[in-house]
Amino acid sequence: MNLCVYGASSDLIDPAYLTEGERLGERMAQRGHGLVFGAGQTGMMGALARGMAKHGGTIIGVAPKFFDEPGVLYQECTEMIFTETMRQRKEIMEERADGFIMTPGGIGTYEEFFEILTLKQLGRHNKPIGILNTAGCFDDLARLLEDTAARGFMGEHCLKLYYIADTPEELLEYMENILSADVADDI
Repeated sequence: MNLCVYGASSDLIDPAYLTEGERLGERMAQRGHGLVFGAGQTGMMGALARGMAKHGGTIIGVAPKFFDEPGVLYQECTEMIFTETMRQRKEIMEERADGFIMTPGGIGTYEEFFEILTLKQLGRHNKPIGILNTAGCFDDLARLLEDTAARGFMGEHCLKLYYIADTPEELLEYMENILSADVADDI
């Protein structure tokens, strides 16, 4: 299965996050999963790609043409897809993925996560969504979403549209179980 992973493009983060991102990439490749990502060379994106490459994983990079600058894009992608816009980028990433994972990142990562979560809530897809909660990075986000539901701004059922895990192994196990169940339902 191909997993779309969102994450930071910045290297100005604690190296522990990068280590965990690389470990996620390694585990994905070892388990036979492909990576669909924003094609970044640095930050969590670069760490994921390096982890995938260590174990011969398939790496599908999707980037707008204006990102094609020296030092920006990961050069060893198995497949590189260029788009005109960021919106086209997200659409292709969604189409090519069987599931979605958010790793620590900034506003772009949040934007991608909330769009894919909104689309699931609206019934536009039924693909699993996972959050890698490295070092408790998303504890406050989890509380925010719980509070949002408690105040009636979203349904309680929305809290079940994603899964938060503390380790790559736990997260991948969840994704695999959901996708296996979906395949069994289709048979």
